[in-house]
Amino acid sequence: MSPRKIAHASPKVLSEVGRVATTFGVRVRDARIGRGWTVLELATRASVSADAIYRIEAGAPASTEMAVRLAIALDRRLEMDLADPRRRAGRVSLAVDVVHSAMGEFEAAHMRRLGIQVGIDEPYQHYQFAGRADLVAWDLDRRALLHIENRTRFPDFQEMAGAYNAKRAYLAAAIGLRVGVRDWASETHGIAALWSAEVLHALRLRTESFRALCPDDATAVDGWWSGTPPARGRTSTLIVLDPLASGRLRRYTDLDHALVARPRHRGYADLAALLDRAA
Repeated sequence: MSPRKIAHASPKVLSEVGRVATTFGVRVRDARIGRGWTVLELATRASVSADAIYRIEAGAPASTEMAVRLAIALDRRLEMDLADPRRRAGRVSLAVDVVHSAMGEFEAAHMRRLGIQVGIDEPYQHYQFAGRADLVAWDLDRRALLHIENRTRFPDFQEMAGAYNAKRAYLAAAIGLRVGVRDWASETHGIAALWSAEVLHALRLRTESFRALCPDDATAVDGWWSGTPPARGRTSTLIVLDPLASGRLRRYTDLDHALVARPRHRGYADLAALLDRAA
């Protein structure tokens, strides 16, 4: 779509163009980094300008010819489809999404070692809002609740933010009824994103959006991780997490550090392959 046509497009079209362009840019950058290429190297192999690649990786729309050139240079297959949103696949099973499952298992195992009660894939419902929380943990003595949503990538920020905000608003009451707590003294809500090149790129592209959604530092999460949940307060935090971290490696870090951190994994597929070999 040309810049002139984009300028006169409807808000719905603009939103969809932005979503597709951002996703494509993330895929290009992840594939480039995975091959260890600089932008200039990719530009040379694809016979396009480096400036064009910078723009595409930052979320600018790519023409069909440009997309094909990049796909060929990166040895990737370019796919285009018209999906019926009414026939969207349901929630991915944790048994199928091995990376998502590994993140939840890593967090749950740590909490259980500390003697903290944990729930995985916990359902909740509040009138028209319903869903499942990836991980919840609670301390009945302190009346403290932890809620974590694990994310391996961010293909649609608005959809993710809407689901997360609904859980922040209604999940605590639903879990409280289940475990016998009327009012939580503290609520810690968080997004745990995979420590990968793809995720770090998404965080750097939309830093202020992520800051608005998760404005708090990792102090409350640190408390839970050390076995001392916060006594009071309600926080929303984003961390990046490496489910394969061991020894002296840092298990997770907050948004500020993630913005300057090096990726632990190139992308989802690389970590999935590592987990498959370890199984």
